[in-house]
Amino acid sequence: MIPTLTRSYAVTAALAGFRIAAFAAPATDRAATVATANDDPFIGVTASLGATAGEMVDIYVAGFAPVQLGGPVSAGDPLTSDATGNAVLATPAVGTTVRIIGFADEAGVSGDIVDALLAPGVLHEPA
Repeated sequence: MIPTLTRSYAVTAALAGFRIAAFAAPATDRAATVATANDDPFIGVTASLGATAGEMVDIYVAGFAPVQLGGPVSAGDPLTSDATGNAVLATPAVGTTVRIIGFADEAGVSGDIVDALLAPGVLHEPA
């Protein structure tokens, strides 16, 4: 097993396993919710069990972690979130910035659970 850094967070709404999680209200607390956009403030990827509202969830924040895909990716592709917290290829449009959770460690298609190297950051495409 490759070591990962895992932290526990309170959940504001149901959060499935292997999904990208974001801060629900980053200005006021550190509770987690499902990421729904490529510019959400990502925390990491939920462990396999997920959680329901009011529970605690383990979230991988660094290292290698399994994540469910929402579209096709190749090994090495930068990953961001779709509207349901699945990982998809990060492709910023001209003049935009998108957040990434990390990079795919293997290829896969929608519905697959693949390993990703968690390395949060941003991608910017100049105008």
